Amino acid sequence: MTTTYGSAKWQGGIKDGKGAISTKSGALKDYPYGFASRFEGKPGSNPEELIGAAHAACFTMALSLILGEAKLTAEHMETKADVTLEKQGDGFAITSVHLTLNAKVPGADKKKFEELAGMAKAGCPVSKLLNTKITLDATLSS
Repeated sequence: MTTTYGSAKWQGGIKDGKGAISTKSGALKDYPYGFASRFEGKPGSNPEELIGAAHAACFTMALSLILGEAKLTAEHMETKADVTLEKQGDGFAITSVHLTLNAKVPGADKKKFEELAGMAKAGCPVSKLLNTKITLDATLSS
């Protein structure tokens, strides 16, 4: 079992306030986030992009494991996770995550690759955590 952490600080109101995000590893150290970076496209981070990065990383690692169990090794995999935040009632909700995978896996055929990618989508711990619709486009390049 492993436990790690991320942390956040906040000062001020929702629109004029400022926050800072940090991770245990130091990959993020007091990195700014706030209303403007979340809803207005201004510089800084936001929870949805962090969830997207975590989901893309988790899915890709899970697929690497599943490929290995099928006696396949990826030469290259790149995953993007588009996280959609929408207004629902009085608040907001993450309504979907769309994974886009481009991979080069010598010896894999399209059907088997798509099956294994689907297993990774369903089985990665971040997918299991998210209570939302998760879709996948998996492209196998030669």
